[in-house]
Amino acid sequence: MRERTWPALVAAGITVVLWASAFVAIRHLGTDLSAGPLSLARLLVGSVLLSLMLLGRQWQRPARHDWLPLLACGLLWFGVYNIALNAAERRLDAGTAAMLVHIAPLLIALLAGLTLGEGFPRQLVIGSLVAFGGVALIGTATSTGQAETWGVVLCVVAAVSYAVGVIAQKPLLARLPAGQVTWMACTIGAISCLPYGPSLVEEIAAARPSTLWWVLYLGAFPTALGFTTWAFALSRTTAGRMGATTYLVPVVAIGLAWLLLDETPAALALGGGALCLVGVALSRRTAKVRVDAAVDAHARQ
Repeated sequence: MRERTWPALVAAGITVVLWASAFVAIRHLGTDLSAGPLSLARLLVGSVLLSLMLLGRQWQRPARHDWLPLLACGLLWFGVYNIALNAAERRLDAGTAAMLVHIAPLLIALLAGLTLGEGFPRQLVIGSLVAFGGVALIGTATSTGQAETWGVVLCVVAAVSYAVGVIAQKPLLARLPAGQVTWMACTIGAISCLPYGPSLVEEIAAARPSTLWWVLYLGAFPTALGFTTWAFALSRTTAGRMGATTYLVPVVAIGLAWLLLDETPAALALGGGALCLVGVALSRRTAKVRVDAAVDAHARQ
């Protein structure tokens, strides 16, 4: 069993690191590109690179009933989520934004239990609550205490879009290749952001040269690679457990900000990071079955 699960764990780890790095990139690019144009640029780069990754691979035609969840995943998770998060980080500090956006794993666990038949395993519920407590500590330690109402609303919109997008994606991965699902959803998201095209051209023309490199990074790594490794891992575990894994994103983001931006994390943030680690570890534990007890019970029958 371990031999079958370690590739998914590695893929999940890659996703966590890349998505955490996206917070640093978005914070940097927020001064050069506005929310909509930044979303379009990121998704266009991701869509092009994903299409190149799929060259030479067999294409599996989606069934008619696959298109509704594909549209939901692309429009909500790739489109609405990116625009809402980019706009929110222009109004809120990163700590508050991270805390609010990471109500999404709790929503994923709830929706997966209600709609995907995953139930509510005790380890997942306890681990998710512990990890969410860690995210709340991180947000408290790193926030400025000036939470703008519209910024809070945007973060909640991003979190809900994220959760619904994951729930829509999960059944697709049982029928379609992970890379193909990711490319189609990313392309749908890019198409939905095309109205921002004229603004993107104007803002790119006036932006610093380093902005282009940050946009390419966002599209290539957190988007094209990060969402592909996410889909690979999600296809091999439950949506609830995979969602809980993303509680590690704020923890890694703190470390990257410390290394790259020389931002020293507060002691409370470190405590929150430790709680996140404990919570994710708890959520990914599987209940042990007492074989000997099962044998005894069978023998009594």
